[in-house]
Amino acid sequence: MVGFSFEKSNRLGVQASEVRRRKIRWFLLSGTVFILLLVAAYFFVLPYKPIPSKGSPSDIGPSPQEVQTQKTEYQIIEGEIKTKSTLSQSLTEKNVSPQRIETIVSALKPLVDFRRMKRGTFRLMADEKGEMVKFILQLGPLEIYEIEKGPQGYVAQKKEVPSEIQLVKVEGVIRSSLFEAMEAARERESLVILFAEILAGEIDFYKDVKEGDRFQIVVEKVYKEKEFIRYGPIQAVKYQKADRTVVGIYFQGDFYNEKGLTLKKTFLKSPLRFTRISSKFSRTRKHPILGGVLPHYGVDYAAPTGTPVWAVADGTVVSCGWGGGFGKQVILQHPNGYQTYYGHLSGYGPGIRKGVRVKQKQVIGYVGSTGLSTGPHLDFRMAKDGKFRNPLNERFPAGDQIEKGKREAFEKRRDEMLVWLEGNAFDPKRQEPSKK
Repeated sequence: MVGFSFEKSNRLGVQASEVRRRKIRWFLLSGTVFILLLVAAYFFVLPYKPIPSKGSPSDIGPSPQEVQTQKTEYQIIEGEIKTKSTLSQSLTEKNVSPQRIETIVSALKPLVDFRRMKRGTFRLMADEKGEMVKFILQLGPLEIYEIEKGPQGYVAQKKEVPSEIQLVKVEGVIRSSLFEAMEAARERESLVILFAEILAGEIDFYKDVKEGDRFQIVVEKVYKEKEFIRYGPIQAVKYQKADRTVVGIYFQGDFYNEKGLTLKKTFLKSPLRFTRISSKFSRTRKHPILGGVLPHYGVDYAAPTGTPVWAVADGTVVSCGWGGGFGKQVILQHPNGYQTYYGHLSGYGPGIRKGVRVKQKQVIGYVGSTGLSTGPHLDFRMAKDGKFRNPLNERFPAGDQIEKGKREAFEKRRDEMLVWLEGNAFDPKRQEPSKK
């Protein structure tokens, strides 16, 4: 019994050892297969990634500048330059130090005319130490300036903003006024001003504009990302009346008619930018204040107080002061015996005083209601050889002829623009400028 038990026990031990040996062989075989599969996957399945060479970006990681940029939290100051304010004032209101303001203004001064700055926005970025990193000044959609620190200090530059320029034709018919006709053509008021100033020596837009008159304008339009931004230079104009047609072709800084005569005249038709007339020339006008029938040897231009008044021609100031019933008044002496009178002013233009020479379109005063006046307007008069003339009917000599050496180039330009004026050019974005 004991022998049997011993033999059985020995046999069971041998079997257990065999099982362990088989398990070990299976484990070793399975591990070998697993390793082979991993090796195969590394070479044949996983994507190949070359080992980066020494000094490559993937080897050295982000640059110190990138690391610094990622870690830095900039202090940002944003603001707006409002009408009648300045960049310095706007920065001061945002608690920017005088030293920093001086740095910004000095950097921008070669690029920006601060005297003509009207509105804008700015953005100042500084690091954790308060040092300026970047300054951005935006004065318009296409006028952006940036200041950044370089090896020689802070440097400003004008940023190039992608834009598209299209040459288009604008046309319309007068029903009541040029402003309404331009609005009907879905164009902005600023185009009316540009158009009227070109023809200021040819067309009196207070007296000569009649229902049925037609106009055509070839003008550049500037777009940014398909959005209308502003008008560019006008290249050609045409105004058709029942008895007269005026054409203006832009050539080398001036406008000429088809014959090559400049549209610029020695005298403008009006002393104000396009506005309305409240009282025309009359020798038998009932005076609104003094009563009775008195001659009115001028033209009254109703306009808001402060509207700039310009000289209709080159000349010399012979009087600048109180003119009795005309209130504050300026009188100019012009060549060929002409004198012009500007009355009821609220004030005088910069530097205007007796003896000063002035240029055509130079501001000599501002509309007011001084003297015997019922409201703000300009009393404009013209005399020749001591006798008053009706400014609206006065005829002045034709403009200068284009130089002979430029004639051929002008005629080529003229013919190109006449095709535009007389053709059916279509502006696919005509609808956009009407947005205000």
